[in-house]
Amino acid sequence: MARPRGVEDAVILRAAVDVIGRSGPGGLTLAAVAREVGLVPGTLVQRFGSKRGLLLALAEQAAREAEDLPVRARQGHDSPLAALEALLVSSTEHMATPEAFAHHLGFLCIDLTDPEFHRHALAVHRAQQRAVEALLGEAAGAGELRPRTDTAALAATVQAAAAGAGLVWALDRSGSLADRVRRELAAVLRAHQPHHPRPEER
Repeated sequence: MARPRGVEDAVILRAAVDVIGRSGPGGLTLAAVAREVGLVPGTLVQRFGSKRGLLLALAEQAAREAEDLPVRARQGHDSPLAALEALLVSSTEHMATPEAFAHHLGFLCIDLTDPEFHRHALAVHRAQQRAVEALLGEAAGAGELRPRTDTAALAATVQAAAAGAGLVWALDRSGSLADRVRRELAAVLRAHQPHHPRPEER
C-alpha cells in the first residue's frame, strides 16, 4: 500500500522527540505523535508498524545523522574548540528542563537494554567520539591545545564530562544544561591549553 503523502517521516520523527521530551518513551503513543503532526494513528501504523517500529526509526535516524557530526560541528566556527563546544551543546537542545532530561534518559535506558536499540546508540556514541577527537586534534594543530596532547584520551574524558554534566544538572538544577556543559568542558580543557601569562606575570 502506498504511503499517505503530505507529512515526511523526518517531521514525524521530530514530533516523536518532542513527545518523548514531554512524556518519556513509556508515555509515547502513536496517537500522541499523530496528533502532533495532524495525522491519524493508522497512518503511523502503515509507516512504522508499531510504537517500537517508530522508536527504532528514530534511533536509526540518529545514527545516520551522527555520521555528519564533524561537518556540522565545523559550520560557522573558525576555532576547533568553539566547534567542539557547539557540538556538545547541540545535544542538549531537547532537554531544557530536568523533566525533559529524565524523559530522554528513559530512552537511553532502552538503548542500554535492547540489542537493536543499543546498536544504533553505540553508532551515535562512536560517531561523536570521532568528531570530538578530530576537533581536539585540530585544536592541537592550531595551538589551542598543547602540541603533545593525547587527543584520544582527552576525547573520552570530554564525552564522560558532558554526559555526567547532565546528571548533576538534573539534580541540582542550577542554570541551564547548555551552560553546565560549557562550564564542564572548559574545566576539562583548561589543563591542556597553553599557558598565556597575565600582564602582571610577564
